[in-house]
Amino acid sequence: MTLAMICISSVWSQEKRFKIHTVAFYNLENLFDTINDPLKYDEASPIMEMKANRSEVYQKKIKNMARVIANIGTDMAKNSPAVIGVCEIENRDVLEDLINDPLLLGKDYGIIHYDGPDRRSIDVALLYQKALFKPIDSSSHELLIYDDVTRKRVYTRDQLLVSGELDGDLIHILVNHWPSRSGGEARSRSKRVGAAKLNKRLIDSLQSIDPYAKIFTIGDLNDDPTNESVKKVLKAKKDKKKVPFKGIYNPYEKMFTEKGWGTTAYRDALSLFDQIMMTKPLLNEDYSSFRFWKAGIYNPSYMFNKRGRYEGYPFRSFADGGFTGGFSDHFPVYVYLIKEVKE
Repeated sequence: MTLAMICISSVWSQEKRFKIHTVAFYNLENLFDTINDPLKYDEASPIMEMKANRSEVYQKKIKNMARVIANIGTDMAKNSPAVIGVCEIENRDVLEDLINDPLLLGKDYGIIHYDGPDRRSIDVALLYQKALFKPIDSSSHELLIYDDVTRKRVYTRDQLLVSGELDGDLIHILVNHWPSRSGGEARSRSKRVGAAKLNKRLIDSLQSIDPYAKIFTIGDLNDDPTNESVKKVLKAKKDKKKVPFKGIYNPYEKMFTEKGWGTTAYRDALSLFDQIMMTKPLLNEDYSSFRFWKAGIYNPSYMFNKRGRYEGYPFRSFADGGFTGGFSDHFPVYVYLIKEVKE
């Protein structure tokens, strides 16, 4: 595999060469198959509610998702993501169909997925290019939360933890899809705070073994970078220089608060629910191993609605009971990692 190299001039005007890889996350918006699983509540998925053309819609949905994933990171890394977390997928079968699409087949992606307890049967997973990322360990972590009114357990997505070597460097990735805002932001807030507390415990456990662990926490948080779950529980910082030892950096906070950017929209308001955060060792300026370089939102023009009441919104797959021909109601997010290449 040919890897992209970039050249960056330092303050001393010395040009250095760097290897570059992309870490990404994408909410695939109801990527369900057309088979009714009697053990799951999958009949409530948009594709299963369709009366006709399910197979055609499913194939188009797969191709749309593959097109986006294949394109993320190509402007700089000249390659699709080395690793990408995904959510809103029904099972491993849909991921097998996705990675075997002609646009992704040559990337030889592997899959890490566990069946979770979510009542709608949607899960998280990690896809990785086998030539670039070598999994060492993975585990799925149950989120125990309860409805504030009924006190009944809310069955939601597990958090996926994967450890492995990215082109020789040990990294850890937490893939998240935190509880929704169903019932309103205030009423549902405690559920996402609970998700953040579980996330923090997992990060703390990794750092207790190795204080210098390179950890990413990525996903659809259903909260913005400024909400309690991110700011008070994870204590994520928007300024790299203010991240303490064992602290967490969130490059998406400035995008949200200073630039007004978002990854999803609802009722004429943009939200930046999809985020990639990381621990301090990824911020060091010793590029002998992979370090964070840039973060972004992948939102090319073909992923926007061009007209109508939802003009400017993400061009989603399903709306008003049918398939739109679109992609997802979320834009993907990504970060570039770079490592200096010595002559």
